[in-house]
Amino acid sequence: MSTVRQQTRDFIGYGRDAPAIEWPGGAKVAVSLCLNYEEGAEHSILDGDDRNEWVGEIAYTPADASRRDLSQESVYEYGSRAGIWRLMRLFDRTQVPVTFFAAAQALERNLEVARAIVPAGHEVCSHGLRWVEPASMTPEEERDQVLRAVESLERTTGERPVGWYSRYAPSEHTRRILVDQGGFLYDSDAYNDDLPYWTSVSGQRHLVVPYTHTYNDGRFAFNPGYSQPGDFLENVRRGISYLIEEGETHPKMISVGLHARLVGQAGRTSALAELIEWCQSTGAVWFARRRDIAQWWSDHYSDLPTLGGDD
Repeated sequence: MSTVRQQTRDFIGYGRDAPAIEWPGGAKVAVSLCLNYEEGAEHSILDGDDRNEWVGEIAYTPADASRRDLSQESVYEYGSRAGIWRLMRLFDRTQVPVTFFAAAQALERNLEVARAIVPAGHEVCSHGLRWVEPASMTPEEERDQVLRAVESLERTTGERPVGWYSRYAPSEHTRRILVDQGGFLYDSDAYNDDLPYWTSVSGQRHLVVPYTHTYNDGRFAFNPGYSQPGDFLENVRRGISYLIEEGETHPKMISVGLHARLVGQAGRTSALAELIEWCQSTGAVWFARRRDIAQWWSDHYSDLPTLGGDD
């Protein structure tokens, strides 16, 4: 029997009267670029898993699922070998800060990347010890992996992560484990709002900075999805443009999901570059790391009501 108290679903959120918040510099929208760094931490026969990773661009799986999928492995290697550096150069050239949703094992296997993140002004947010689903773990296993992931990321990057994002979805235990361990400003294990919000966990207020799959280059690897770099650009630009209009009275935030093995391909990076340059030309966008959004929210909107929780 589960030891987790029943979490009620909140279908109301802020409702009709969403708070008219303000971002730094009077920005109309906060844009959070999130680079999911998972290469080397995905499901792999080599790492003792019973299957290979299934998320990828190549529509091929070995007839014998117990054998390595060398094509899939190679696609992931592209991200860590080539794509990541193309993106790092873009972020440096445009001076845009990024949050790395980093799987700890992935950075352990590419220390050059791990050591480049913080000095470049980016944030490390824990994406788990490996890129696997927490719902498949026992509470004890998940608690151990949270602890080990934090220790690993602090060791390889020099920065203790203050945020958490699970693969796709948390377990019923994840948020309580994070709060019990302490040291987290926020988690991004939700897709249910355009603004951060406070929730209640174990009698404590805890901040959620929601993420999204809507504005995400992962759709290059799914069907139906993006077929052209311009599809990604147009989708995200339309979203930001509309939020800029809304931001005249009610500023919001938007998350843009990135992967080095996907948008790190040259043609797609060109679309990301165009998006960044367009955002900067509007004068209405605050490019922010998620820890900056969380800190701003904690400093300025700690008095907002709690929405949902397990109490």
